[in-house]
Amino acid sequence: MMMMAPRPGRSVRGSATGRPLMAALDLFGRRWSLRIVWELRDSALGFRALQRRCEDMSSSVLRQRLTELADARIVEQLTDASYTLTPLGHEAYHALRPLIRWSDKWSTALAETASPSGEAGSGP
Repeated sequence: MMMMAPRPGRSVRGSATGRPLMAALDLFGRRWSLRIVWELRDSALGFRALQRRCEDMSSSVLRQRLTELADARIVEQLTDASYTLTPLGHEAYHALRPLIRWSDKWSTALAETASPSGEAGSGP
């Protein structure tokens, strides 16, 4: 059974009322969704090329995620059968860029405080 994409105003993970931010986090929190947006950030890709770039994820999962992202108006299929980000999809990618920069800083901070055993420090 194909699940519908999370939408604002509908019950989603973390919000019975479907607050827009919670719906977006539910959508992008699904396995491979962010990776698909990442891979489509610069240009359209056909199904097989996108599958290869996503570490050969299963075709059924890719199909499901593309359907959900299309339902959410993040991705669209072009007449040549390739997939591309919609204007909303490009906006989502650009909105996520500060989080990408923050995650790099976070990774560096954790590495700087790691103990010799490779575990993060026990600070507050």
